Amino acid sequence: MMEPSINLLDSFIDHWKGITNYYIETTDESRPVKQTDIPWRLKQMLDILVYEEKQQEVEETGACMEYLLQHKILETLCTLGKAQYPPGMSQQVLVFFSKVLAQIQKPVLHLINVHRPIQKLIRLCGLPNSNTEKEEAQFMFFVCSRVKKDPYVLNYILETAKDGNPQRSSSVSEDSTEESFSEVSSPASSPSPSTPSSPPQNSSQPDIIDILTQLMKSQKSRVALRAMESVMLLTSIAQEDTAKLLAEETPLCALLSQRLCELYCTIPTTLHPADLHIIHQQWLTGIVQPQLLQMSEAGVLVHTALLSCTVRHIHSSALLQELVHFLLGNDTHHEQQTDTPPHTHLLRYHLIEHCDHISDEISITTLRMFEELLKRPDRNILNSLVLRNLEGRSYRLPGSGEDRPGAECDALEESDELEEDPFFTDSEFSGSESLLSLSRDERRSSTRTQIAETVNSFLCLVPQEAKTTQHVQGAGYDTYVHDALKSLKECTAVSLEWGWPDNPKPIDAHSSSVHFYEGHFLKVLFDRASRILEQPYELNLQVTSVLSRLAVFPHPHLHEYLLDPYINLSPGARSLFSTLVRVIGELMQRIQHIPNFTQRLILVRRQLMGLEEETLVDHATLLKGVIVLEEFCKELAAIAFVKLPMGDQEHLAAFSP
Repeated sequence: MMEPSINLLDSFIDHWKGITNYYIETTDESRPVKQTDIPWRLKQMLDILVYEEKQQEVEETGACMEYLLQHKILETLCTLGKAQYPPGMSQQVLVFFSKVLAQIQKPVLHLINVHRPIQKLIRLCGLPNSNTEKEEAQFMFFVCSRVKKDPYVLNYILETAKDGNPQRSSSVSEDSTEESFSEVSSPASSPSPSTPSSPPQNSSQPDIIDILTQLMKSQKSRVALRAMESVMLLTSIAQEDTAKLLAEETPLCALLSQRLCELYCTIPTTLHPADLHIIHQQWLTGIVQPQLLQMSEAGVLVHTALLSCTVRHIHSSALLQELVHFLLGNDTHHEQQTDTPPHTHLLRYHLIEHCDHISDEISITTLRMFEELLKRPDRNILNSLVLRNLEGRSYRLPGSGEDRPGAECDALEESDELEEDPFFTDSEFSGSESLLSLSRDERRSSTRTQIAETVNSFLCLVPQEAKTTQHVQGAGYDTYVHDALKSLKECTAVSLEWGWPDNPKPIDAHSSSVHFYEGHFLKVLFDRASRILEQPYELNLQVTSVLSRLAVFPHPHLHEYLLDPYINLSPGARSLFSTLVRVIGELMQRIQHIPNFTQRLILVRRQLMGLEEETLVDHATLLKGVIVLEEFCKELAAIAFVKLPMGDQEHLAAFSP
């Protein structure tokens, strides 16, 4: 990229003239394009366009983009690519067009001097014996990506008038691009390129679906896969008018039905109806499960990533239910700490164990898979992983809290005692980190007391000398409130039909003999959280992301166990808050042995934010862990804040997106 002081337009014109001069001066027509400076000049032109766009206001068109449009540069490149002059030029043109579509953010496909050459370049794709299938598939993918982003431009790609009726153009011939090469220095005759046009229809030409159909038949698997991904982008467009256009003006429906027929015809006629379910299970247990349980770490990694993608893209409730049953089983009883296969579900056990794998990559990928599971609308996921172990609330000491008369006063007394703790001094609440500041009288009378105390408890959990928020602009707790509110709305909408109680189940006073076990999944997550000062930064981010996802669900037991710092835990039990308190205790001891701790911490934070150049810093793993810990506490505080009782929703008004 050139220096900003250089005139961008002059540089852009110089590179374009360098390309056009090649055709004027060259005498060797057989010289491959890669042996010329054309690829380099095209890259420079692209870089200039991208840089210029970043410097412009939203509604402005930069001078270089205006020049490209006025001089029909895309038209000219399309012509040169069609002519394959110099040899290999079509590949360079496809790459340039793909990168323009991928990197230029402003809508451009509605402009005549953009969509017209793109239409023509589309028609050059999918031809028999093509040597540029890879570039064609990539170009088509980015065209479909822009259509997915701005569905209205499909009219222009399909050359369909806005009223849906086909039109023929009498003013633009197929060979009009030949003229544009001679118009490089005389744009005055060009139509205005910055205004949208009503696209014409040329029904004799193959459309985008025809081209994708041909690419899907490629012998190169990656080309065929890319073409299928492009079709998926088009079929996932939600706008009704665009979907209607695809259905009525393209052979998309025929393509999909043909593919379904092909798959249907592959079903063996000897198959017994009762065997259909068994065959589906054979794929899961016969192929997927062995790949996830194999000894090769590389194999486990790639198949776990594939499983995560599968979970993310499943939309069928029946298929999701089948997959959840395969991954997690159907156990509903409380887990025991001694449960191991065959006394527990084999795959579930090993997948959870993989969250604490010796390979950090496998741990991160498996945690990501569980996070995807927690986003799916199936109540059995949470029941299997967490809720069945919290059903009896045996994590709480019987007879404590709201189960006794005068519980509200007890809760206040508990909070008063905690405020004397070094981690909960009054000075911690006086700064900008306090979300909810209430006087003592207000706290005694307010229905928000418990959540107010919870929010402040998480915010001041990290000691002052280990905080960096006040030293970095834009790093306050409020950055998490919007995301927390959005996640809460998503989780609430998903769980509405699951019949969750509004209030915690009363504790049985005679259940003191029940030993509480949080379950395999939470045990591994808490174990990982307890090692936050020793683990890689990326792993810590994924662990805290899964815990945050769990905390945002509106189940009263899950909320109490993960977000209430004041519950009296039963003997041997631990909660998320108690786990974090132990981490803070360890941190306070280790801080004493690190000179200039706060300064080092601020430096690492600035490096992570891209404000400082990456350099080697002693104790980097611990310092990054402290930063994740601080951010995690702010995120938990924001989650608790947005889960205020519905009667107090006015306090969220200032934070609503």
